[in-house]
Amino acid sequence: MKFEELGLIKPILDALKAQGYEQPTPIQEKAIPSILHKKDLLGSAQTGTGKTAAFAIPILQNLSEKEQHRNQIKALILTPTRELAIQIEENFQAYGKHLKLKSLVIFGGVKQHAQEQQVKRGVDILIATPGRLLDFISQGIVKLHHLEIFVLDEADRMLDMGFVHDVKKILKLIPAKRQNLFFSATMPKEIAKLASEILVNPVKVEVAPVSSTADTIQQSIYFVENSNKTDLLIHLLKDPKLDQVLVFSRTKHGADKIARKLHQAKISAEAIHGNKSQNARQNALSNFKSKKTRVLVATDIAARGIDIDELKYVVNYELSDVSETYVHRIGRTGRAGSEGTSFSFVDGLDIANLRNTEKLIGKKIPVVKDHPFHTDDLVEQKRDSNNKPMQARTSSSKIQPKKTQEKKKFFRKRNG
Repeated sequence: MKFEELGLIKPILDALKAQGYEQPTPIQEKAIPSILHKKDLLGSAQTGTGKTAAFAIPILQNLSEKEQHRNQIKALILTPTRELAIQIEENFQAYGKHLKLKSLVIFGGVKQHAQEQQVKRGVDILIATPGRLLDFISQGIVKLHHLEIFVLDEADRMLDMGFVHDVKKILKLIPAKRQNLFFSATMPKEIAKLASEILVNPVKVEVAPVSSTADTIQQSIYFVENSNKTDLLIHLLKDPKLDQVLVFSRTKHGADKIARKLHQAKISAEAIHGNKSQNARQNALSNFKSKKTRVLVATDIAARGIDIDELKYVVNYELSDVSETYVHRIGRTGRAGSEGTSFSFVDGLDIANLRNTEKLIGKKIPVVKDHPFHTDDLVEQKRDSNNKPMQARTSSSKIQPKKTQEKKKFFRKRNG
């Protein structure tokens, strides 16, 4: 199928052609016609499937046909992170460059004056994070009386970051009569309940569930002692083919430490996480996209909005204790049918996470032994010895009291 067959108008088709888009991805093919017909939609799709275009394109077309209430907010896209919000707004700008519609992104972590002035000049499509949006509504800067379309993106991440209560507050402040588009990579009970409260007779679109990884991604495991992981990363980076590498760290402190050690090894690297200022994060991302910086070290929340064309290499410096995170991480590469490679470093304490991840994706990830830091084969034997459920590794090898665990979980959610 071609985009022309979806009934899209010429200005949008021209913009898509300029972006090099020829054929819609499965979620775009399924979602665009329903959204054009102004139906509510429940979308479940793994990262990298073209989800943003699936809602941005029909929203632009539907709003372009309206002259009434021009430069009043008619579409609101709510998303959990600054990086993802910026990425979505970039897509709206690209697909709508031949239209008269104005889009704007607002987020916290920066002074509000510039964003406030842009809102006051008029906007048709607003992309926002929950905190900044509620601030602007309470100050009377953002008014949503003319809202026609509400998009909740990355709903599962909203839950992870503790934003669900903010979402519910926002829902009470927007017109009851509207089109609702709800997207979530996973569908835990809390998210399914929220979807049922928001959507009216929705069209359900499900593409490549989160438990699957793209066949175009070559996955591999490296068994290595924790103390040797940085040396292994430096060893892999001796290969000049690895000219743009996204590295995932479990913690913000760990991301800074990895970037610092790579610098010491004369490898250009920057870290991106919740403790960095917005300008620092955007500069780091810009440098990485332009390949001025070879390695970007990121935490999971900071990396959720990273969308880089033809990114080929992802490194899991350590596995997450949430198995679905593995799919999201390596989904930064192998996007839209292109090829990608993921390397995952696993030490003895990560065996439980590895078992859980392989159970989720339904395949055993090949092990690479041909490197100077391969650990004793006993580690692999431990991986294969039994299939009993194991407690996933926490940030400390010692079991934390329940209260301490809950406290740490809270701060991880808050700070990313």
